[in-house]
Amino acid sequence: MHDFHPMAHRLGAVTTPPHNSAPGVEQYDVIIIGAGAAGIMCAIEAGRRGRRVLVLEHANKAGKKILISGGGRCNFTNVYATPDSYQSQNKSFCVSALTRYTSQDFIALVEKRRIAYHEKKLGQLFCNGSAKEIVRLLLDEAEAANATIRLECEVTSIRRADGFLIGTDMGSVAAGSLVVATGGLSIPQMGATGFAYAVAQQFGLNVVPTRPGLVPLTTGGQALAFCRRLAGVSIPCIASCGGASFTENLLFTHKGISGPAILQVSSYWQQGEQVHIDLLPGLDLLNHLKEQQAARPRAELQTILSALLPKSFVEAMCETFLPNRAMAQLSFKDISAVADTLKDWSIPLNGTEGYRTAEVTVGGVDTRGLSSKTMEALEVSGLFFIGEAVDVTGPLGGHNFQWAWASGYCAGQCV
Repeated sequence: MHDFHPMAHRLGAVTTPPHNSAPGVEQYDVIIIGAGAAGIMCAIEAGRRGRRVLVLEHANKAGKKILISGGGRCNFTNVYATPDSYQSQNKSFCVSALTRYTSQDFIALVEKRRIAYHEKKLGQLFCNGSAKEIVRLLLDEAEAANATIRLECEVTSIRRADGFLIGTDMGSVAAGSLVVATGGLSIPQMGATGFAYAVAQQFGLNVVPTRPGLVPLTTGGQALAFCRRLAGVSIPCIASCGGASFTENLLFTHKGISGPAILQVSSYWQQGEQVHIDLLPGLDLLNHLKEQQAARPRAELQTILSALLPKSFVEAMCETFLPNRAMAQLSFKDISAVADTLKDWSIPLNGTEGYRTAEVTVGGVDTRGLSSKTMEALEVSGLFFIGEAVDVTGPLGGHNFQWAWASGYCAGQCV
């Protein structure tokens, strides 16, 4: 028998008095902990199969992370969300779920509700209106499937005996199947905790070490002064690290570097590594500088580069890293060094902004201990882990929501 007493992993304080609960233990077929994207999707699918479903949520609203996503418009999926887009220590795990429930499946649900949406870029789909429309869709579908969602309910213990007995501050509930859909560590101000990892370890599952993903990177010293001087400046680039490359924008901040390209590559960055940045993708800069040297020998390097890059960035670079002289005064070695610097630029990094601003958590419940078809623990019958809680992480732009829908759907077919 496994006992779980998560006082060290509290999901958040109850802000209203507990509701009156019936004496004894309430019985359900399925209990889902977490009313986020994955949890509600699982509840919908299980409820449609006639299962008696209870969703427990410690917050005062369901889908709180959905509500803040996409600047309040919810980037609810990506039309290019294919299994090879995701990272995991077990790369093949996500293939089954993502091919059985695709972005087109969720789009069909959105269109059925006549929710207006648009593609922003790179296959990213957003509501024209508000993320509230997606939450409303999910809650309506859950209600239609007769699933019950209990808010402001904190789980205090989990025991396994002929199924699962869940202690909460509103009384005990029991079910044959337990689904953990409490997410990862990102955005703790929204109530994120390591709850899922504690439950996994309680039942003998491994947890892949976690770190913040899709998060701004930080720097210090002279590099920090350089970034602060340029805070707000954005530059199209290709950022590369850990074998992954992303063509998007770099943004300087008061703490270091951010922007879509850096957020993407941050999921692959490890302490001590460099991020390599091509600030002029698609341009043979060395050949361009040689041509400019011949055509405009009196022009300063700063003038030439300012036609290609933001003037403030070029000024800062020429004051610190590049020789700002007339083109005629630069040797071939000088020009080559300029080209190398801008085509493979890097800045010393000392960390990330952490889970506070991270959009996702990299790592999580080790999927080698789960069925890729059902999300059920291989060694613990009736126990399922879905969504961000597991070691499957997608890139920016709706991929992580698609994993939530797909993993929730698959678990919902089997619980």
